[in-house]
Amino acid sequence: MNVNLDKHELYSSLFRLNTLSVFRQSCRLFFSRDPVKIVRARGQYLYDENGMQYLDCISNVQHVGHCHPSLTQDAAAQMDLLNSNTRFLHDNIVLYADRLAATLPKKLCVFYFVNSGSEANDLALRLARQYTRHQDVIVLDHAYHGHLTSLIDISPYKFRKLEGQKEWVHVAPLPDTYHGIYREDHPDPGQAYADTVKSLIDEAHKKGRKISSFFAESLPSVGGQIIFPTGYCKRIAEYVREAGGVYVADEIQTGFGRVGSHFWAFQLQGEDFCPDIVTMGKPIGNGHPIACVATTEEIAAAFTASGVEYFNTFGGNPVSCAIGLAVLDVIEKEDLRGNAVRVGGHLKQLLLQLQTKHPLIGDVRGVGLFIGMELVKDRASRKPATEEAAHLVRRLKEERIVMSTDGPWDSVIKFKPPMCFSIEDAERVCTCIDQILRGLSETLNVIMPNRRSHLHTSQLLQPCCFYNHPLANYFHLKFQRKFILNKDRKSSRKRNGCDTDIM
Repeated sequence: MNVNLDKHELYSSLFRLNTLSVFRQSCRLFFSRDPVKIVRARGQYLYDENGMQYLDCISNVQHVGHCHPSLTQDAAAQMDLLNSNTRFLHDNIVLYADRLAATLPKKLCVFYFVNSGSEANDLALRLARQYTRHQDVIVLDHAYHGHLTSLIDISPYKFRKLEGQKEWVHVAPLPDTYHGIYREDHPDPGQAYADTVKSLIDEAHKKGRKISSFFAESLPSVGGQIIFPTGYCKRIAEYVREAGGVYVADEIQTGFGRVGSHFWAFQLQGEDFCPDIVTMGKPIGNGHPIACVATTEEIAAAFTASGVEYFNTFGGNPVSCAIGLAVLDVIEKEDLRGNAVRVGGHLKQLLLQLQTKHPLIGDVRGVGLFIGMELVKDRASRKPATEEAAHLVRRLKEERIVMSTDGPWDSVIKFKPPMCFSIEDAERVCTCIDQILRGLSETLNVIMPNRRSHLHTSQLLQPCCFYNHPLANYFHLKFQRKFILNKDRKSSRKRNGCDTDIM
């Protein structure tokens, strides 16, 4: 060990060496081969150990902005006063339940407070099964609903890597009108996709199985920032209820005003659509561990009648509820829903303008500050441009903009920033995307057709120190150097080494 390193630098070096091995089992890092060490944050900005500022475009957990002073003050005040076990009476849980109820349809009036989205979804499964006395669950392809065993079982995104699909799980096609079996040119894709769910119900009944629930995010995130076609959810709710099941809306990533026009993403389906169970998490506490399940009196009564008491040691504690109340206050006082409409609309228009300039951009979709930009190798085949998307994210990191990918092929650039994201932030991101895609297009077009056939795109897009192909090495260096904008960034890149991947 170099004893001449000062304490700060020593800690930094040890972090680089040991963090992955120590935390790999409990933490999935962005940029894992060259991780960014974040030491503080404020609003939509992150700061590393060297004081470099990063624009955060993906922290949908820090919903009202990192370290919002209203939240930290209320949390500290309540922590200093009381944070008891929840078996005592306390005003905060009642006040918070009342505030949440005011944002939901009247029939969703019973609340269970837990500590994470995974806990919430697991409880939703239990509620649905106890109420319906059925076991089977219908989910969407590529869905992810949490890390508990029960939720891995209903998450195709995960279970296909393990033991596979359980007999009580039925997977419906993702209603993706860009890549899916029914696309934007279909006269009624909502009905067509809903009919695939009806077919699953009928097939299950033929086998003597009964459906307890249809379980879906109100806007599929891992699936690639998907917007449901018109009428899809309403028709599915009809089919599932006719079969004796219930509709569960997973709002863990999409709730609390992210879509702008509504407080909950399921409300995009119309005022006459209401799920039977709604789960909440992630943004509910702005990073503090709190989550919730909202349901009807009938479903709650059936759950209580089972005789199995539900108790959660930390769920709904005074500090968690104080933070939850503060989040609701900030959303209202700072008009963050209105900001999502204004900034999200502007961002989407900028991305659509970029789509007219860059053939790599196949689709732009989203609502509010929930937006996806899908990259494709060509628009005719819609073949996902996975390597290009990874390259774009790496280059944005060099410009101090933190982005990530999603979707079945990791070809969708996702925008789910803190809700205080500004017009200026949106313009900065799109300017950088424009420059990077223009440079990428120029680099790829330089290669002669007879030489390009011997060089896979992924080779060109990999950092030069990770392959030996001389042509790729030359063009990669040429491309990277073109967009290193100032001495400070050059020094930073030299200090941090070549970035190699997203995850």
